[in-house]
Amino acid sequence: MMRSRPEAYPPHRHSGWHRRCYRTLDKSDGLLWGQCGELGNLSKSARKDGGGARSRRAVEVKRVEKAAAKVLPPLRILAVVAVVAWTFLLYFHFSVIGSTVEVNHGDESAGPCRGRYIYMIDLPPRFNADIVRDCGKTNDHWEGMCAFMSNAGLGQPLADDHTDGVITGEAGWYNTHQFSLDFIFHNRMKRYECLTKHTAEASAVFVPFYAGFDFARYHWGYDNATRDAASVDLVALLTARPQWRSMKGRDHFLIAGRTGWDFRRSGIDSPDWGTDLLVMPAVRNMSVLVLESTLKRGTDFSVPYPTYFHPRSDADVLRWQDRVRGRRRTWLMAFVGAPRPDVSMRMRVRDHVIAQCKAAPGACAMLGCARAAGSPQCIAPANIMRLFQKASFCLQPPGDSCTRRSVFDSMVAGCIPVFFHTGSAYKQYPWHLPRDDHLKYSVFIPMADVRERNVSIEAVLRAIPPATVRRMREEVIRLIPRVLYADPRSKLETIKDAFDVAVEGILDTVARIKNGEQVRTGGPVEKDPPNLFAATASRFPPKGSSSRAARW
Repeated sequence: MMRSRPEAYPPHRHSGWHRRCYRTLDKSDGLLWGQCGELGNLSKSARKDGGGARSRRAVEVKRVEKAAAKVLPPLRILAVVAVVAWTFLLYFHFSVIGSTVEVNHGDESAGPCRGRYIYMIDLPPRFNADIVRDCGKTNDHWEGMCAFMSNAGLGQPLADDHTDGVITGEAGWYNTHQFSLDFIFHNRMKRYECLTKHTAEASAVFVPFYAGFDFARYHWGYDNATRDAASVDLVALLTARPQWRSMKGRDHFLIAGRTGWDFRRSGIDSPDWGTDLLVMPAVRNMSVLVLESTLKRGTDFSVPYPTYFHPRSDADVLRWQDRVRGRRRTWLMAFVGAPRPDVSMRMRVRDHVIAQCKAAPGACAMLGCARAAGSPQCIAPANIMRLFQKASFCLQPPGDSCTRRSVFDSMVAGCIPVFFHTGSAYKQYPWHLPRDDHLKYSVFIPMADVRERNVSIEAVLRAIPPATVRRMREEVIRLIPRVLYADPRSKLETIKDAFDVAVEGILDTVARIKNGEQVRTGGPVEKDPPNLFAATASRFPPKGSSSRAARW
């Protein structure tokens, strides 16, 4: 049975201890109520005696202290328990935090993302999503852009034309635009396994600005201020962020899915062509992935053009490699493209290549792509890929610029590329193509030999022994995964594609910058790579000589 609470004593008649006792025992059990009541009575009797003898007072004090001693131990125990509990809590909290940091930044066994974390900036949609959303508004400047934005930037899947049932959407083939890499790369980055939300642990910072699409939407019929507006806004946004200040943007990178010349208006002859993105001081601190580097003293790094093939698994890649390895090559060489009569004379070799191909009907197959209105265009990806699979060598002369998307389409088909300018591949794509022995996977014939010396391309190629051709083709087939972009909606299990190789290149570049190295694209590239002339006109005997070409 609960005891009733005793009447409170007037505060002026009781000492502080009694008040503390009252408050403490007010919430205690019945036994402690009794103890406190006893203490209160003792206090009353002491005051009634008018002070009493010292001996009685001493006895009473001892009794009070004895009673208090019975109350205080539980309080001490509670205090000790509280201290222990807080100590354990703090130890556990900080030990967990410490172990997390060690996992992320410890030794090599700490995890697969060590040194590979990337922070992706959440840009306002006007820099990316709005551009894709408004693709219909650009039809007067880039016709049909919307069709190429479907399927995460891959375009429409290829329909089965009932020829071989292999090059179809079900097998990973799409009508992909050569300038759609902005969208494809961003969608791949969204699924990158080492994305982080913490800038402090990021090794690099990705800026998802669709620079290539921005070029396209304002290229025709707009002034330069409009063309540069988005780039100027981007720079203002980036440089105001705290993450920019630590390295002044040298750990930032973006994808600009066109040639570098399209973003360097001030550095070319045409004052109305493209934007000045790569010329802006802040962007010059960043690494910019382009389809063709300008090879200036900047940080624009070349990556492969998108091809039509976007595998969804390792099995898709291996199956395709086996297919092209076993194809019967009925043509010595092939060319797909249109004449380029409007290019400068120093780049003009395509007309000579086309003329030689037409003059060798039994050796060279050609798919013409005339630009005139109403003329047939080589816009059927399946036809292009089937032709490349039937040829041993694919001719790749420069066009509007040194590089061509056709280089990578032909390599995916297992066709050995034949280059006429060192800027078409050998000075480009340092992460994706072999750096040392370019002749392991390609043939080089200088433009001057074809244009001025009338060297026979067919004769050069026929001089290569069959065993060497097989080794070169096998090297091309080995390179296939590195020059294609897997479907952004899936991921290859163990094989690295062009996206993976590019990301590794960026991470390595930023790491070298952090170590104090002066990192550039290797430009300006003034010297040709070594060992390129093993199969060129300089190795051919003078006209009239009956001896064969030099040995391979």
